[in-house]
Amino acid sequence: MQNKILFISLGCDKNLVDSEEMLGLLRQENFEFTDDETEADVIIVNSCCFIGDAKEESINTILQMAEYKKTGKCKALIVTGCLAQRYKKEILDEIQEVDAVLGTSSYDKIVEAVKNAFEGQKYEQYLSLERLVVEEENRVLTTGGHFAYLKIAEGCNKRCTYCIIPTVRGNYRSVKMEEVLAAAKNLVEKGTKEIILVAQETTVYGMDIYGKKMLPELLKELCKISGLVWIRLLYCYPEEITDELIEVIRDEKKICHYIDMPIQHCNDRILKLMGRKTNKAQIKEMVAKLRQNIPDIAIRTTLITGFPTETEDEFKELVEFVDEMGFERLGAFPYSPEEGTPAEAMEGQISDEVRESRRDEIMELQQEVAIDNGLDQIGKELLVMIEGKIVDENAYVGRTYMDAPNVDGNIFVTSDVELITGDFVKVKVTQSREYDLIGEIINND
Repeated sequence: MQNKILFISLGCDKNLVDSEEMLGLLRQENFEFTDDETEADVIIVNSCCFIGDAKEESINTILQMAEYKKTGKCKALIVTGCLAQRYKKEILDEIQEVDAVLGTSSYDKIVEAVKNAFEGQKYEQYLSLERLVVEEENRVLTTGGHFAYLKIAEGCNKRCTYCIIPTVRGNYRSVKMEEVLAAAKNLVEKGTKEIILVAQETTVYGMDIYGKKMLPELLKELCKISGLVWIRLLYCYPEEITDELIEVIRDEKKICHYIDMPIQHCNDRILKLMGRKTNKAQIKEMVAKLRQNIPDIAIRTTLITGFPTETEDEFKELVEFVDEMGFERLGAFPYSPEEGTPAEAMEGQISDEVRESRRDEIMELQQEVAIDNGLDQIGKELLVMIEGKIVDENAYVGRTYMDAPNVDGNIFVTSDVELITGDFVKVKVTQSREYDLIGEIINND
């Protein structure tokens, strides 16, 4: 009987790509997979430590899984990812049940780690700063396959004062373009219709290899892949968005008129303290340029509330900015002081209560913005990707070009024709409910 593996993936979509790569390598070795902790011979936790809540979730998950090492049939417990990279010694010293830790970019060592654990050997393999190895051919997609994330780079050079990512994932390293394109073609051949490009920052793709920003060129080449319907861009820093990139998004039909552009704040003093490379005027100018060139673009952004020394007036400025900009999609997060970052050592730390109440105020305002944006969609005809069927109803859940999976809204579609996940249908929007839309199919060509 083959050993069974339970694989738990935590954190962001970039971490999910690593998890899918590891699942592919393990499947090559004929391991079986299970979602039952009591049946697992091996438990692997791909961890996250980006903010405090993510770190806490990772630690709690590891401790819960350690109990199955004590009392269940589990023979090996392995921790991978960001938490393993950052706290490797603490994990091995304080959680005796852990047999192996693999840091970021070391996922290609997962089979070796599992085999060593079965032999009773502790195993450590940390951050590799070498060129990324892409294992798309054997990757196990956990998204259903109709959409997939494609990581085009690893690490970051920005050094924002609140962020631990450069410490745990290293400097920016792009994947060679020919490897990205080969991986994309492989995904499409397996049935993927939407590819979502991810990195810590996608906009500077290629600078380290080619000496210039190559994202526009990469997008043009991806658009040539037959069978690919949508290409979506995440993690585009506003100061790095070029006119050329805007033109490519506008002109290439396969690229969704959607851009994820994290700004974190609008106040110039706070932005400088954060180590951001832009200011309020430049952010407003970029938003205006995007909307002028691509009138139907959906701009998603993220904000941090309660950064050290943020005054009530500076927060009010942020509230007014959100109201003025009317971002189509927005997420806000209370500042999380991360150990070892410059921001953690700053004076003027703000209480958890204030950080969270400011986050709540921003999100309440954004809900109003979302309602107004949704009402503007009524009567429009939109292409929709079907995500699944609603049980016992002639209705389906889907996404428009304005919605990235798991972070944005949905559109609920009534249909007398049977649809399957991954189908594209044209839908007329008939209603709006907060972050979601409701519509009906107008044709099924």
